[in-house]
Amino acid sequence: MTGGQSPAHAGSDGAGMTEQTLKRTPLHALHVAQGARMVPFAGYDMPVQFPLGVMGEHLHTRAQAGLFDVSHMGQVILRGPDADVALERLVPVALKELPVGRQRYAMFTDSSGGILDDLMVARREGHLFLVVNAARKDHDIAHLRAGLPEVEVTEVTDRALLALQGPRACDALAALIPDVAQMRFMDVASHDWQGATLWVSRSGYTGEDGFEISVPEALAEAFAQALLALEWVAPIGLGARDSLRLEAGLCLYGNDIDTGTTPVEAGLPWAIQKVRRRGGAREGGFPGANVILHQLENGPERQRVGLLPEGRAPMRAGTKLFAAEGDGSPVGQITSGGFAPSLGRPVAMGYLPARLSAPESLIWAELRGKRLPVRVGRLPFRPSTYCK
Repeated sequence: MTGGQSPAHAGSDGAGMTEQTLKRTPLHALHVAQGARMVPFAGYDMPVQFPLGVMGEHLHTRAQAGLFDVSHMGQVILRGPDADVALERLVPVALKELPVGRQRYAMFTDSSGGILDDLMVARREGHLFLVVNAARKDHDIAHLRAGLPEVEVTEVTDRALLALQGPRACDALAALIPDVAQMRFMDVASHDWQGATLWVSRSGYTGEDGFEISVPEALAEAFAQALLALEWVAPIGLGARDSLRLEAGLCLYGNDIDTGTTPVEAGLPWAIQKVRRRGGAREGGFPGANVILHQLENGPERQRVGLLPEGRAPMRAGTKLFAAEGDGSPVGQITSGGFAPSLGRPVAMGYLPARLSAPESLIWAELRGKRLPVRVGRLPFRPSTYCK
């Protein structure tokens, strides 16, 4: 849910685009004024880092609070008397029982059980509110409209989206809106600030406590500046957002999950409630159900795993993995990798056959023509600190 594309490849979505054709978020001018380095990302001109630098931004978020602009992501409202039940036709997640003021992680699946996108689904009074990945939002909105003809699907285009993450995120937001201190992980609520209504969820994608805040576009810069005026809040770019979610063992669409991976292979069965599984009251009924339910019962042939390179060299996405040092054919590859500032070492994620996926298993990676040892590790690399 970071946006759907690694910042390491941020330029690819902007290929062929000029600075004038890239979209800009409501906070673009503020980013430039703060000295951000801007890059094309999912069709937007986005900050990849600020003067503090990726390492400094990462560590600041872990120690205090970081403010991220995620306005490029899609905000979508579903309205209809049975919008929750209808949406269950497209996702393997139970939504009928989701109470007002709560949200769940979900994924769109296809007929082979592959993942079309991952998203957040919140039940607000009178409607469902979805947040989808930036690079997939046009596809997702078309997918919703085609698959749910009886549901009113509306893209929200007049609001910014900010993420405030870190151990002091609650202190920061509560300085502006005291009532948010009562929220718990995955709660959603509306709060007033300077006469405007903010849509707040206590969630994020860094492994830290924090919030995502949908703000009317006209007020977005003033709201961001009010948070940044607090000494423990710093602006954070896409580079640190990526390293933070990697340490937290969280998937990035287009890297760790896509139409070639199922939720079970990706280590996401926790998101599929019992009522949607075999024998449940609403068993199946979503695209790829036969494949996914079979894997839930019997296990997948391959699995997303954490990887700990034994040297100091980071191993990036695309690095081939081998069962033995001398093997000629790879058994898998790294899907996300880099240096973990909080741990002071390189980490990675990738897919391996189930027989090789047990923690402490030794495998080999090919880096610049050399085979280097890698241990299978446990995810997340760093424990989460959500407010539960």
